[in-house]
Amino acid sequence: MNKKPELPNIPFHMVTESPWPLLMSLTTMNTLINVVMMFYAQKNLFLISMLTMITCLIMWFRDIVRESLFQGTHTKTVQNGLKLGMIMFIASEVFLFLSLFWMLMNSSYLPSAEVGMNWPPRLISPFNPIGVPLLNTVILLTSGFFITWSHHALMSKNLWASSSSLALTILCGNMFMTIQAIEYLSAPFSMSDSSYGSAFFLITGFHGMHVMIGGVFLSVTLKRMAKSHFSSKHHFNFEAAAWYWHFVDVVWIMVFILLYF
Repeated sequence: MNKKPELPNIPFHMVTESPWPLLMSLTTMNTLINVVMMFYAQKNLFLISMLTMITCLIMWFRDIVRESLFQGTHTKTVQNGLKLGMIMFIASEVFLFLSLFWMLMNSSYLPSAEVGMNWPPRLISPFNPIGVPLLNTVILLTSGFFITWSHHALMSKNLWASSSSLALTILCGNMFMTIQAIEYLSAPFSMSDSSYGSAFFLITGFHGMHVMIGGVFLSVTLKRMAKSHFSSKHHFNFEAAAWYWHFVDVVWIMVFILLYF
């Protein structure tokens, strides 16, 4: 009689072989290359690479949900490791934006002769910070309030209030991205208009990309919440998404202060 293989009696998750880390790395590199190719009117390649990346993300999320929900591999020890990994990931993102802010402050506080020793350059008409940028700031900070409310409701086992406020968070994120796109279309300058235009579109574009990633993260969380995958004690997916969204909020406050004023 064949015996079933015994599972190791350890609190760690022995990860099985998965193609998604390698495929995700390759598609990310391909997407960045196609971003450059977009400047040469090669937009179709960028759309294909984005669809490939989204597909890899969906399949990777599916495997992680299976490991957590059905296989029970996300023990307390594993969750602590996931939390540490998420903290390190956000820390790496902090240093990314610190480098962008350093570039911006170096250009604004020490303007070169190429921009007329003035910041913004004299021929550049910047946005009024009290207009659309302030509205976007209020919307994004409101989304931070909603996701905090959602977390407290989940801890109180009020799933309806938690899912409703999480949906409002996603709605605020979509509103932010829509207004940001309108601002781009109405901008009186372009990315090629001196270092100011380059800094503006680079920093706000990177932040917008993080808002989109956070929106996908929150959408997956909302779908899992609708299927009752979370409890008041086991909801790291939600916590990780909330941490990331609060990071996006804080970064935008710095962008609003340093870039628009």
